[in-house]
Amino acid sequence: MRSDVRHGVRNGVRPSGGSRKSQEIFDATLDLLAEKGYEGLTVEGVAQRSGVNKTTIYRWWRSKGALLGAALTGARRLDLEPSDTGSLEGDLEALLRSIVTLLTAPPASDIAVATLGAVTHSPDLAVRVREFFADRLAREQPVFDRAMARGELTADVDPMHLVDLLAGVAWLCVVLRQQPIEKDFVSRAVSTVLRGAGAAG
Repeated sequence: MRSDVRHGVRNGVRPSGGSRKSQEIFDATLDLLAEKGYEGLTVEGVAQRSGVNKTTIYRWWRSKGALLGAALTGARRLDLEPSDTGSLEGDLEALLRSIVTLLTAPPASDIAVATLGAVTHSPDLAVRVREFFADRLAREQPVFDRAMARGELTADVDPMHLVDLLAGVAWLCVVLRQQPIEKDFVSRAVSTVLRGAGAAG
């Protein structure tokens, strides 16, 4: 075991999300989740794949749910950089395309589906998943700040509702209904959310 890991244990210091060792642990966690599902994910397996002693991992994260939640937020492979296309509609289309890719392209799709199935069984994971979505919304906030500055949104619009509507339709179509994503799915979904269903008043 490397001296930097032993040092962290002696002082009770959890590695920062950006450290090399934490990334190795997070990558091992997500790889095993994609391969084996939540039931097959174990701290022992993560320890073997990452090369970090399992007692060290347990010192930093008390359960595999807590470990997976930390990996979701801290893993660089799940980083999100919102696009700046010059318009709210373009930015939301780019965001929705990234969500669709997450749900359809392995191994990210396997990670997302396994996490969704596990979140109701682990309080530790549920807490960290809420943190994950709060972190993602904070990263997406510049999209809505720019839209308000351009006059495309009013201050009373809740960005979370817009993101939930777009992410929700993607989850329903891809994961629950397992429907193929049509070529104009993204543009139609964003248009509907921004302009409504167009029903006559």
